[in-house]
Amino acid sequence: MMNFRTLKSGTDVRGRAMGENVQLTQDAASRIAGAFTHWLHEKGIQQPRIALGRDSRLTGKMLMEAAADGCRLAGGQAECYDMCTTPAMYMSLITEGYACDGAIMITASHHPSDRNGMKFFVKEGGISSKDLDAILTIAESDLPLNQGGIPIQKREFLPVYCEQLKERVRKGLDTDVQKPLLGLHVVVDAGNGAGGFYANLMEELGAWVEGSQFLEPDGSFPNHIPNPEDEEAMASISAAVKAAGADLGVIFDADCDRAAIVDHKGREINRNRLIALISAILLDQKPGRTIVTDSVTSSGLARFIQEWGGEHYRYKRGYRNVIDEAIRLNEAGIDCPLAIETSGHAALRENHFLDDGMYLVTVLICEAMKLKQEGKELSSLIADLKEPMESAEIRLTIEAEDFRAAGRAAIEKVMDHAAFTPGWHIAPDNREGVRISFDLDGEMDNGWFLLRLSVHDPVLPLNLESDVKGGVRQMAAALYQVLAPVEGIDFSKLTQFINQGEE
Repeated sequence: MMNFRTLKSGTDVRGRAMGENVQLTQDAASRIAGAFTHWLHEKGIQQPRIALGRDSRLTGKMLMEAAADGCRLAGGQAECYDMCTTPAMYMSLITEGYACDGAIMITASHHPSDRNGMKFFVKEGGISSKDLDAILTIAESDLPLNQGGIPIQKREFLPVYCEQLKERVRKGLDTDVQKPLLGLHVVVDAGNGAGGFYANLMEELGAWVEGSQFLEPDGSFPNHIPNPEDEEAMASISAAVKAAGADLGVIFDADCDRAAIVDHKGREINRNRLIALISAILLDQKPGRTIVTDSVTSSGLARFIQEWGGEHYRYKRGYRNVIDEAIRLNEAGIDCPLAIETSGHAALRENHFLDDGMYLVTVLICEAMKLKQEGKELSSLIADLKEPMESAEIRLTIEAEDFRAAGRAAIEKVMDHAAFTPGWHIAPDNREGVRISFDLDGEMDNGWFLLRLSVHDPVLPLNLESDVKGGVRQMAAALYQVLAPVEGIDFSKLTQFINQGEE
C-alpha cells in the first residue's frame, strides 16, 4: 500500500501526476476520494453526496473521474461539475438545489503543469490538517472500498456561481440594471486556467473586455504560469492593460482562489498593495475594523491600515492559519471582515471567509466603477501607501535530519541576540518565527527582517525590507554573524546575497 502521507501539503493533497515518477495516480486519487467519502460516513452521513470539479490541467479530467469512481465505490453519490474553480466547489455545498455533503477540487493551483492535487471542503469550509491526516489514514487502511454506490452524475455549477457574482456586482453598485458595468474597460488574464469565463461574465455585465488574453483552458500553460505573484505573468497582464488602454486588469491562478489586479497604467497591485487596497475599501465603510494578514507584510502596510482607522493583525503564514485566526477573532467579538495573505489568498467575512480570488476582484471592480463615475482611479486609494526602498526574500535550506529542531534553534538564537543588542527590536506582534525591527543610519525602525520556519519544507524563509539604500544587505550581514555558528543549515544563499552587494 502506498504511503499517501507523502502527498500531503498542508490541508491539500499534491504530487506529480504525469511524466516520470508519478505520485498522484488515478488509483491514488480514487482511494483518497473513497477515504474522504468514508470519513464523511463516519461523521453520520449515511450516503454522502460528493461534488467534484477540476481546473484545466492535462491530468485533471482523468483524476476527477477516478476520484468520482472512488466516491462511488465507497458508497457515496458523486456529482461531477467538470471544469470549475476551487471557490465555486465550496459554494456548491451551500447553494440551494446542490448542497452536497462534501466537495473535492482537482487542482495544484499555480504549480507546474505536471503536478496536480486534491482540495477538500465540507459545509463548514476547508478541512483541517488534522482532518486530512484522518482521511489519509483511512486511505492507507485495509478498508474495502467497493460498496457500489449510486451511478456518477454529471451536472453544471459554474453558471450558478456566475449568477452569484453578478448579484454581488449589482448589490455592490446598488442597482438592478442588467449592465451595471457599462463604461468600464477590464482586461482579464486567466493564464489558460479555469477562470477564462470571467471575461464573458464581465461582458454580460456591460464591461468592455477588449485585450483580454489566455482565456482558453490549456493545462500545459503555454503562455505564462497562472500565478499572480509570478513576474512574467504580471508583466504580461500589465502590458495587455496598457496596450488596450483599459481601466484595470485582473489575473487569476489556475483554480481562481487567488488573484491580483493592475491599474490603468499597468502598475501591479498584488501582495502588500492588494492588501492595502481591499483594506482601504473595508475601512472606508467602517473604521476601527481589524485586518488579519500573514507575517511577511510590510511596515508601510501596517502604517497605511492604521492611517485608514484600522488595526493590523499579523499572523502565521498559510491561508488556513490566517482564515482560522480571523474567524476566532470574530467569535471573540472583534470586528474582522478580512483575512488575507500576501500570496493573494483573500477571504472576506461577507463571503463565508472563503478564499476566493474571483470574488475579491469582483468587489474591487465594483469600487473601480464607483470611482470612475466620480472621475477617480481605483489606485488612488493606495496613493499614500509607503513602500520600502529595498526588499528581498532568501530561502535557507535546512540540512539537519531533524529540520524543525534546527530551524527552531536558529530562531531562538536570533531572539536571544535581539534581546540584548541595541538597534534590534523584537516586533510586539511577533506571532511566527522572529521579526526584528532595525535602526538603520541613525533612524528608528526603518528596516526589518522576518526569519521563520516553512510550513511544510525544510527551509527557513528570510524576508527583509529597508527604507534606506543598502539596508537589506546590512541587516543580512548582521544576521549572518549571529547565525553562522548554527549547524545543519546551508547559509550559501545568504552569503551570496551579502557578497553581491560588494561586486
